[in-house]
Formats: sequence, structure tokens, C-alpha cells
Amino acid sequence: MNSEGDLRMNDEDRIKIISNDFADGIIEYAISPEEYARYAGETINYINEKYAVIYVPLSRIPERLIGPVAYSVIPKLYSLLDIASLEAAGVTRLQQTPYLSMRGSGVLLGFIDTGIDYLNPLFQYADTTTRIVSIWDQTIENMQASSDIFYYGTEYTREQINLALNNENPFDIVPSRDDLGHGTTLAGLAGGTADETAEFSGVVPLSEYVIVKLKTAKADSKNYFGVPDNIICYSEADIMFGLAYLVNTARKLNRPIAICIGLGSNQGSHEGLGPLSELISSYSNQVGIAIIIAAGNEGNTSHHFYGEIDSAVGHTMVELNIGENENDFSMELWGNTPGTYSIDILSPSGEYIPRIPARIDEFRDIRFIFENTTIYVDYVIVEAQTGSQLILIRFKNPAPGVWRFRVYGSKTTSGFHIWLPVRGFITAETIFLSPNQYTTITEPGNSMFAITATAYNPANQSLYLDASRGYTRYNIISPDLAAPGVDVYSPLPNGEYGLTSGTSTAAALLTGIAAILLEWGIVNGNNRSMDTYQIQRYLVRGVSRNPSLSYPNQEWGYGIVNIYSTFESLSGE
Repeated sequence: MNSEGDLRMNDEDRIKIISNDFADGIIEYAISPEEYARYAGETINYINEKYAVIYVPLSRIPERLIGPVAYSVIPKLYSLLDIASLEAAGVTRLQQTPYLSMRGSGVLLGFIDTGIDYLNPLFQYADTTTRIVSIWDQTIENMQASSDIFYYGTEYTREQINLALNNENPFDIVPSRDDLGHGTTLAGLAGGTADETAEFSGVVPLSEYVIVKLKTAKADSKNYFGVPDNIICYSEADIMFGLAYLVNTARKLNRPIAICIGLGSNQGSHEGLGPLSELISSYSNQVGIAIIIAAGNEGNTSHHFYGEIDSAVGHTMVELNIGENENDFSMELWGNTPGTYSIDILSPSGEYIPRIPARIDEFRDIRFIFENTTIYVDYVIVEAQTGSQLILIRFKNPAPGVWRFRVYGSKTTSGFHIWLPVRGFITAETIFLSPNQYTTITEPGNSMFAITATAYNPANQSLYLDASRGYTRYNIISPDLAAPGVDVYSPLPNGEYGLTSGTSTAAALLTGIAAILLEWGIVNGNNRSMDTYQIQRYLVRGVSRNPSLSYPNQEWGYGIVNIYSTFESLSGE
């Protein structure tokens, strides 16, 4: 699409969306006519009335990317967060209660993930027809793709899926698969049809599904941030398109939708800002939409450092151990306002880079002789989305050993955070030697109006060991609620069952619980103005708590979700 008013996209433009020869950039095209004019003649794909994605030839991308473009323009990279619970969450008791036996009728479940195994009976009615309204598979090329799916990928309708289910070769009709199984597991937990032989049921087995299968991130994005080629990760831009697709589909059908996001990233300011977080917040405030996000599994990874400048010496030492055979990677230092921060660098061999001054557009390409390592340092004194300072540090061919960074502050400082990439993007040996387990909620779990789920073990009431801890960088409460997420009996690939653990497991169960409230409130007419924030308030009214702890807190949020207790609170008992 070459102009805002042109609703068509030619074949050349479509190719740019999926081609690794073009870089993606997230833009706020509605800022002003002058800002929009900057992109005249470029291929633009519109997400909503504020955000769009622009596609630019790699040949025109400068070596130093930040400066010519804002940090927020570069799509961040997201990882999958993790590969007897219904009783603990109060679901079974609620559904056994007359007049409260809600199982998701009239409600949609939306997933932005690895796809879904549509052949699995968990996603079918008793007559073997599908419960899936549609699948948008971003990975299957289609030069006829319409604006409904943002001109890329292929959409498969309920009718096509039903035809496939009755065909000897179903993938000839609907070739979409979930090769990793992550999306199938989460979808099954939230709403899978009861399987009596396996003694399994999802939370809302009468709901229906809208599915987005994400395409993997482009090579240029992975190369820029140092994510290895063999690591599966997803682009912020594609997640935003997927979220818009789910909301648009629900609006067309005039039905409420509970959306689960089981993805996370350590990139970003961790304060609920940035393009994806803002899109989530805007949808969370709309009637009939519930958005649930996994908190992340970064609590014990030693991937976060928090420091305050030692006034006696004017700096604070940060020690980073880089493991053997580490791949390229990046890390981000975010300084709390109003401070201004700068760094020096000491390599494992003792090669010293003096303090790099905190100046606008300061950029260094530092080549270490003895380590054969290159470090790119970008200073963004006032980052456009947050107003905070960002120092982006990218390692190429990182040498193993302990690297030391002294962080200096201005006259007025208020602390700084550094985040390494999420688990799986780097080796387990690359860690901060003095880590901080708090402020480790992965993005977009810091979004202000979504519901962020952490995980606990119902067997012993303990928090999941690896769960990310809150709060956000500016101490907004997150996570919101804890749900079962340790050794949860779950559907697995190939029609099997097994135990899963992690905050995305908890988020899937909480998504099903949110669907119960959407059925009660919107479908049944008890609260037709219900949105994500209201659902969070309802759920907080019913939480279970440990009397020895104070709430809300950084580990448990407001407490353990119990939907039966929520309805008890409404009855005044």
C-alpha cells in the first residue's frame, strides 16, 4: 500500500512483507502530515489508526541504525516463554453450581502463537465439526492475501477446516500445522473439549477459537540484535498485526474475545510503553476484550541488573560473565529519569575503553584486539516512547570471561536497569554476577491495562521457581494474578498429554477464566461494558492469599485467582 487512502497492494509490495531483503519498521504514521510525508513512496502496511509497518530495502539500512531512526521503530524480538489445575482455580466448583455453569458459550478465545493442531478432537464439537472460526497462518505465502490479513499469509475459514476434517488428506485443503505444539497446548488448556478417556477438559470447552500462527522474525532483525539463526523468535510487528486480526475478527462477529499472549522479550523499557504495549493497552480498554499475558520465566536467570550510582566514587561496577562459545547478543541499559548515564568498559584481558560521554547521538564501534570482539554502543539520551535514556550494547563475537562496565551518573540520578536477552537467546553461562530477580517481567507483560499472569504450584502453594517478578520499572503493579502453572496436566503434540510448567501455562488457564467472566457479563447481559480492566477487578475480589504476606506484592501480584470466590463476593456472602 503506497498511500493511506489506497486500499490495494500490488504483488511487488506483498513480496516486501515477507522478503528477507527488506527490513520492517514500526511507525506512528498518524503523528502529523509532515511525519507521514517522510514515508511517501514507501510500502506501508497499516495495523490500526496509529501504527503501521514500513518495508525498506536492506541496501538502504545504515550500519548505525539508531539515530537515523528511533529505537521504537525497530521491531523487538519475542520468544516462546515455556514449552488438577481447574479445581485449584475454582473452575470445577463454579461449573458444578446451578446457574453458574458457564463454559465459554458465545465467547471467542484468541491465540497469537505457533498455530494449532486443528485435527485434534480437543478443538471439535461432538459431531466432529471444528470449533475454530478461522486460522491466519502468517507463514503460508499467498499473493492474493487481502487487507483482512494485512496482505500476507493465508486465512483458513471454518468451512475450509471442516472440509479438511472430512478429507483423507486434510493438509491438502488446510496445510496449517503447529510444528512446535506450544500454541496447541495453550489453546487446549484454555478451552479444549472434554476428553473423558484422558480425564482432561479445558476451562471453557464451549468457546470457539480464532488463531494466529506467527511467522518467524526476519534474518536482518535477528542479526542486528545478535539472535542466532537457529533460534525461533517472532517480530513485534507480526504480533501487532496478529493482535489486530483477532480484535477485528471478534468485531465482525460481534462477540467478546479473551486473548492469550504467551510470548515475551527482555527488550524494551519494562514500563508498559512501546508500540506493542500501547496497542495492547488501547484494546484492553475496549468493551468485550480481555487480554492476558504471561509474566515470563526470567526470575532466576540472572539476566537483570539494578544499580544506583555510588556517590562516594561517582560510579557503580557491573560485572557480566560471558559463557564459552556464546553467540552474538545485545543488552540494554535503561536509566531512570531524571538521571543521565554513561559507561566505560574493561575486557577480560584488561583492555580498557575510557568513559564514553553521554552525548546526543553518541555511537561507538569498539574493536578489542586481544578478545577479537566488537562492541557497538548506542546512546539514546531521550528515547522517543518513554523519555528515558537507553544505552544499547551489542556484542559481536563475544569473548568468554568477566567483562566489567562502570556506570556513571549525572548530578541527579535515580537508578538504572540492565537486561540481557531472555532465556534461550543466550547460553545459561552468560549472566550478571550480582543479579536482581525483580523487575524481570518480560514485555509485553508490563502493559498497563492487560492482565499479567504468574505461575504457582497448587500442590504446595509455592510460586513457580523461574517466574518473573515485578514490578514494572516505575513500580506499577505486575504481575496481577497467580494461576496454576507448575506440573499442569496439559495437551501435547500428536494428541498426547503430559505435564507443563511456566507462566504461559498459567496465562492460558487465566484466559479461559476471563472467558467465563465475558460469558457472564456480555453474553448473559450482567455487565455489557466489561473490558480487561473490569475483569481484573472482578478477579481480584476473589483471590486467595497467604495471611503471612502483604498484597499486592512483586511475586504474587494481588493473589491466587479463584473464580468461584469471585462470584461468591458478588453474592455478598
